[in-house]
Order: sequence, then C-alpha cells, then structure tokens
Amino acid sequence: MSAEKTEKTPSVETIARRARAAALQLAALSTESKNAALEAVGSKLEKRREDILEANRADKADCEAEVESGSLSGALFKRLDLEGSKFDSMLAGVGDVARLPDPVGQVTLATRLDEGLDLYRVSCPLGVIGVIFEARPEAAVQIAALALKSSNAVILKGGREASRTNETLVSVIQEALGEVDGVSPDAVQLVSTREEVREMLDLDRWIDLIIPRGSNELVQSIQEATRIPVLGHADGLCSVYIDRDADERKAVAVSVDAKTHYPAACNACETLLIHRERLGDLLPVLGAALREAGVEIRADEEASAHLEAAIAAAPEDYDTEFLDRILAVRTVASLEEAVEHINSHGSHHTDAIVTEDAAAAEYFLSRVDSAGVFHNASTRFADGFRFGLGAEVGISTNKTHARGPVGLEGLVIYKYRLYGSGHAAVDYDPGAGEFLHDEIEPRELP
Repeated sequence: MSAEKTEKTPSVETIARRARAAALQLAALSTESKNAALEAVGSKLEKRREDILEANRADKADCEAEVESGSLSGALFKRLDLEGSKFDSMLAGVGDVARLPDPVGQVTLATRLDEGLDLYRVSCPLGVIGVIFEARPEAAVQIAALALKSSNAVILKGGREASRTNETLVSVIQEALGEVDGVSPDAVQLVSTREEVREMLDLDRWIDLIIPRGSNELVQSIQEATRIPVLGHADGLCSVYIDRDADERKAVAVSVDAKTHYPAACNACETLLIHRERLGDLLPVLGAALREAGVEIRADEEASAHLEAAIAAAPEDYDTEFLDRILAVRTVASLEEAVEHINSHGSHHTDAIVTEDAAAAEYFLSRVDSAGVFHNASTRFADGFRFGLGAEVGISTNKTHARGPVGLEGLVIYKYRLYGSGHAAVDYDPGAGEFLHDEIEPRELP
C-alpha cells in the first residue's frame, strides 16, 4: 500500500477516529434500532451471496498453489471455505444475535446511599474494538454482529488468505448500515496490511480493546506491541481424559467427536489421556473407532501395545495443536496425573473428562485450570453459538473480565450512575450525616 493516503484509503488513525465517532452514536441507539441494523445486514448478505462467494472462490483459487507447495496448511485452507452450510450458518448467526437480549443498559447493582441519592451500576459498551483473525472469513460477520448488538464499533483485520472475501463482506455490511437511520457505516471497518495493524496498536487513544484470534505467537506478539488491553484467544490445545470409571460408549462418542467433528477448530481435541486400567478393554475399541474416522494416533509405549498402527509419540506431540486428524495418546496412572498433565501441557482452553464417578468428575472440573471443563461431553461444545451466546468474538483464556467463549457479555463493561437532589459529600463527613447503603429495586433507566 502506498504511504500516501487518500480519501479512498484513509489512514489507520482516521479509521480509528471514525470508529470512535460511530461508537458514540451506537451507544445511544435503542435495542430496536440495533436489531433493525442487524436485520438489514442479514438481508444484504443474503442478497449479495453470489458476490461474496465469487470473492471467496477467488481467494481459494489463489491459495491452492500455496497448499500444494506446503507454504499454507490444509487446515488453514479448510477454514477459508465459505460455501454451502457455512454461509447459511453465518447468516443464521446474525439472526441469533438480533434475537438475544440487549447487553447494554442492564442494571447490575442498585443502592440507596441516602434519601434521594440512588446509585446504579449499568452495563455499557467498551467503545472501539480491534479484532485480528486468521483465515475464517465468517468470523468478520460474527464479530460485526456482536459489536453492533453491544453498541461497539469494530475495526477488523482478517488473514491475507481471505482478503477478497473480507473486503466484500465488510463492504456489504457497510452498505447495509448506510441504509439504517442513526447507524454509521464506520461502525464496521477493515484494515488489510501488517503495517496497518502496527499503526492500529499504537492508537490507545481511540481503540479500547484488541482481540487477536490465532496462535499463541500472534497473541503474544500483539500483547508485547501495544498499550491497549488485549483479550487473548490463544492456541486450542484441548484434551480428553478417559477415567478408570469411564463408560465405553460415552468414551468413544466423546473422543471421536472431539477429534473429528471439525479437526481444524480450536476446540478440537489434540491429546487423549487414558487411565492405565482401561488400556486392555477400552483403548482397543476406541482406537478402532478413531482409525475408522481416519485419525492418525501417536501414542506412548504402554498405549501402543493395545493399538493397531499407532506411531510412537514424540515428547513435542503432547504440546502440539495439530488442527488435523492426528491425536496424541498418553497413559496416566491416576486422575491426579491427568490433571497435572493438562495444567502443564494444555492451553487452558477446554478439557473434558469421561467418567461415571461423580467425585472424580468434580475433582477434574475444579482442578483443571481451563476456561471450559466438561464432564461426559465433547470439547466441541466450547462455542458461543452452542452455549446460547449467539455468535462469538473469540474464546479467551484470559483471567480478566471475559473468559471462555466471548459473546455479548464479554463486550460490555459498566458505569456507575448516581441520581441525587443537590447532595454534597461534605454533608457525610465524620460527625455529619450517615449513609443508608440500602439495596433497592432496580428501575428502568432513561
């Protein structure tokens, strides 16, 4: 891109300033207006479906040679595809977000400090969010929908592999927003280059939160390069632990689904841990089911003795997010060893235990330090849509205001509103008046 910016290609600071103005406008919008904007976006995306898919096909055509040469992974290429049910799911996600309760303006605390002096804690938008994501172009629509519903403006940076698709999607969204009263097309904008990302990371005056969706390396590089708060969506090195008291049918169903339902997803299982006492009876059945599903198994020596066609696992296999039909299998002697392995080798994303022992399940759920901990359920359920959050902006492994699948709740903070009648703090100095601090019923605020 040329260093000289024109009105057609505004500077990143101009984009951020426009986003700030759009965010202030969004903050004042009613729920009805925001839902109308989302309905307009959904309708326009459907109307322009063929234009979007044509751009997507062009992106895929460009990337095929890179896959053949090995410079682009097959998993990343698979994420790029927007055809068929993925496009339909993308559209459905916009409608789902429109139907969700408005997260803005919710009263979470109401206290009477004194007669005529009432305090309310009320949810409000963050402001301007920058989201950096990789090949999945439908993420642009998911993120835009969540931002609009939560009254936030968003600046998107997608992967170069989906550049045409992302440009077309954002153009269609902006076109739709331009047809809705009170909503600026600048509420959703796009930057395209790494240089623009570097510039964006310096704009802490205008941007309130950065959400990088991708590898640990990406998240860490963003965190080190900006003063803007970062909500990290790091690797998805998820594990399933087959306990001594696991039910065979459940173990097979959960493990096969967690690995094969969508291997390129961040919530797919990468490591299977199995209790030593289940090597002889359960592992051969599970191994056969995984092989039938086309999974390459890399196992330790103990487990390999009970598996056909297993490859000897290397130490690094237990620290690898394969994003493919490859599974690392390790034998453990106890529940405690399984938990220790997950906390040491996992990415704190999502991990599952298969067991009929309620006490063992509770131990696992309370001791595994991950954003999602599941009992007798596939790790693939770690998803905002499946949780009923609508689309998600990402899955956070942070221990900040938002963790796990980040939907609408993770895109709002709060402010305190105090309603008085000419009250002065001096009237409550020592020896003067006293506070009531009584809990009161929340009221509908203007």
